Amino acid sequence: MHRKPALGHRGKPRALIRATATPLASIFGSGFLVMVPILAGAVGVYAPLAMALVCGLAFCVGSVIRFNIRRAEPALAKSPRESTLAFERSSDLALVLAYVISVCLYLHILSAFVLGSLHRDTGFNEDLLTTAVIVFIVAIGVTRGLASLAALEGLALLVTLVIIVLLIGGFALYDLHAWQAPAGITLFKAKPHSLWEILTIVAGTLIVVQGFETTRYLGDRFHADTRIRASRWSQFISTGVYLIFIAVALPLVHTLNGKYDDNSLIHLAAAASPFLVAPLVIAAAMSQFSAAVADTLAATGNLEEVTHHQLKLRFATVLVGAGAIALTWTADTLEIVALASRAFAFYYLLQCLVAISVCESPGQRGFFCLVAAALAFITAFAVPVS
Repeated sequence: MHRKPALGHRGKPRALIRATATPLASIFGSGFLVMVPILAGAVGVYAPLAMALVCGLAFCVGSVIRFNIRRAEPALAKSPRESTLAFERSSDLALVLAYVISVCLYLHILSAFVLGSLHRDTGFNEDLLTTAVIVFIVAIGVTRGLASLAALEGLALLVTLVIIVLLIGGFALYDLHAWQAPAGITLFKAKPHSLWEILTIVAGTLIVVQGFETTRYLGDRFHADTRIRASRWSQFISTGVYLIFIAVALPLVHTLNGKYDDNSLIHLAAAASPFLVAPLVIAAAMSQFSAAVADTLAATGNLEEVTHHQLKLRFATVLVGAGAIALTWTADTLEIVALASRAFAFYYLLQCLVAISVCESPGQRGFFCLVAAALAFITAFAVPVS
């Protein structure tokens, strides 16, 4: 979606905080809920290193998005090259598909955590509850619009940050007690994987750091400088939190007995303290519902713009919901994680091509080509953890 740049908001701390909240809410939307079992199942005790590499790649991709805010947006607003316009329009369509998949993912995770807390987390039950929530969102969107539900984003982010802090504290306390015990900390052994399997599984986790690109589409609310800084700070903050979170969670992973599910974080929380389970489930439900609403709004808005307002928001909402429901019944949560990673990698790849088309520096162009190659690998080969 392309909007006229906002006037003002340059350098104001309050504007920067508001601008940072949107990408941060998206990054934390599902990542902290699923990344521990996925990475633990793939690389074992090397999960913090794998997380650092994923965050490092994401920061490189974020630099592409920030470059496009600075350079591509003004070019697109004037008389862009045909290649630049074609890549940008293609990326808009790719982003719609990615958002449809992420809506399904968020609500699948919501269902897994809610049903897991009730010990009713069968595949059929998860698909059924996910479908019911999608139908509810679509019904509200068609009859009343989703703006009122989207207002939950700020509250959901606050609740999510609070529960992350509580989990880190609970896990760290567990680690301290285990370290002081005679037996010491018990580490676990990951399932054996080949180097190729590790690369393709870790590639499928890109979705856990996705969200920094949302600043690209806040041009009607914030100045380019504010959006660039917000994107960068959202990645700094999320990287620090994720690395700490993974590190303190690892000593508890042995309690899973080698079974890594989409809602395994519930079991880790229960192992640290039974009092953490209820807040975790509430935070998961709120954050996933809010993220699904936000991505439904973004997808329908993109659909309306790429069709030059020929497709109305109500019908676009129905299309997004129908696509999410169809995916719900054909894949499980971990498969959808990998599929969402591939979809967003393809969108980021197209954004790299946008950057290359407006870049004049050979050094920068070479960097964008390297990032594009990594994203092409993810798009083609990312797989779910087995």
